Amino acid sequence: MPDPGTFTRVWIIGASDGIGAALARACVARGDRVVLSARSADRLQALAEEMPNGVAEVVAMDISDAADVAAATLRVQAGGSVDRVINMAALYDPGQVEDIDLIKAAQIVQVNLTGSLLVARAALEVLRPQGQIALCGSVAGYFGLPQGQIYSATKAGVANLAETLRNEVGGRFDVRLISPGFVDTRLTQKNDFTMPGLLTADRAAAEILQGLDTRRFEVHFPRRLTWPLKLLRRLPYALSLPLTRRLVR
Repeated sequence: MPDPGTFTRVWIIGASDGIGAALARACVARGDRVVLSARSADRLQALAEEMPNGVAEVVAMDISDAADVAAATLRVQAGGSVDRVINMAALYDPGQVEDIDLIKAAQIVQVNLTGSLLVARAALEVLRPQGQIALCGSVAGYFGLPQGQIYSATKAGVANLAETLRNEVGGRFDVRLISPGFVDTRLTQKNDFTMPGLLTADRAAAEILQGLDTRRFEVHFPRRLTWPLKLLRRLPYALSLPLTRRLVR
């Protein structure tokens, strides 16, 4: 991959708020140009107006809509090749399996998992050779934790997708997986429990960019949360399931 700091055009999907918006600001602060995508064109425009003239492009896009992604991809291509694509778009609705709203569950799958696939395909069209694509999983995808329901399942799927993509196109592109812990955003504010290791969106953005500038496949943080969960995943079910069952209220 190129040396850190050489990326000049970064396409950030899910940039309207939360970690995505923080990433956009951090990229511009270090000299990158950014393409901002999300469903909310007005929020993207407001974010772009915070930035110096000429450094931010707004390309509104709904990653759950294949036709919309294809149209947005053509608009991004018209501005030249992209050095880095980061997908942070996601939906989240906490609750236990028996309480799942099936319509919301279908929307979560469409955005988080199918949307990641659509973004991955789009990235392969716009990236320069050896350019980088980063898909956002979650530590929630490490193990089936209580109240994670369909969100955790989709994030496990995103991790699997990133691994597959890394094997398929690794010689042509640099594929990465981002696995954040709890970050204070509009989505996590739905939680009604204490979130260990809670980070601000700005801190999460800094962790992500620092990690993407290394050669590690997975960027995961905070380590005091991610390493215990990685250990839990490696335990036999006879040990891990009783441990996680204690978290059910």
